[in-house]
Amino acid sequence: MIKALTIAGSDCSGGAGIQADIKTFTAYGVYGMSVITAITAQNTTGVFGVEDISEKMVEAQMDAVFTDIVPDAVKIGMVSSEAIIHAISKKLKEYTPSNIVLDPVMVSTSGDALFDRAAQSVLINELMPLADLITPNISEAEILSGIPIQTKNDMIRAARDIAGYYKGAILIKGGHLEDRADDLFYYEGFGYWLPEEKVDNPNTHGTGCTLSSAIAASLAQGATMMDAVKNAKAYVHGAIVDGLDLGKGNGPLNHLYQLKN
Repeated sequence: MIKALTIAGSDCSGGAGIQADIKTFTAYGVYGMSVITAITAQNTTGVFGVEDISEKMVEAQMDAVFTDIVPDAVKIGMVSSEAIIHAISKKLKEYTPSNIVLDPVMVSTSGDALFDRAAQSVLINELMPLADLITPNISEAEILSGIPIQTKNDMIRAARDIAGYYKGAILIKGGHLEDRADDLFYYEGFGYWLPEEKVDNPNTHGTGCTLSSAIAASLAQGATMMDAVKNAKAYVHGAIVDGLDLGKGNGPLNHLYQLKN
């Protein structure tokens, strides 16, 4: 049985975080496990509370997973404190898993920073070097590169800047571009555009979580990095196009849309 682990926060409304990740693993036919880093009170209209799990409990969860059911890939999402980032990094170095996908969740949908500069520094200097792929959105790529991004050329410049200190693969998500949803895959000095038209559907809650966990699931199954990214992008596109409409705000995509067929 292929196995994947998500290290992320909990979304009680089920659209993002570990809930989205495990649904995605299931859609890929992969056995999903979770290490919870934070509990959030949120729904389609907003986030109303966040409570971090202690770093000792994060370490204990990772020990429990890696000493029993060893994952074939690891997806990392919301890690909102220095202590938690240190704990995750420590255990990843101890267990050395393959296929680590880091979604550097640093900015909320509304544009608010989710943790302070000190935690950002630890994430960049300690956790990022352990990842095989990072999947920043445009706002996060701006933080990682220090370059304002408004165009596709800006995305290329940002990727080159990030590649100056990070040696893994980079996927800058273009969903926040005005007229397109083209992503940039950048690795070993070369950039590859993954074009996509924008879907007229405001219900995209959890898209970033879903994409990174889909990549991890595909890597766990043995796909190359490029094929894993392409497969995941197609899966997310289908989940948005399905048109699920839940809640009073920006609702989730349909992670299990393929089961309808």
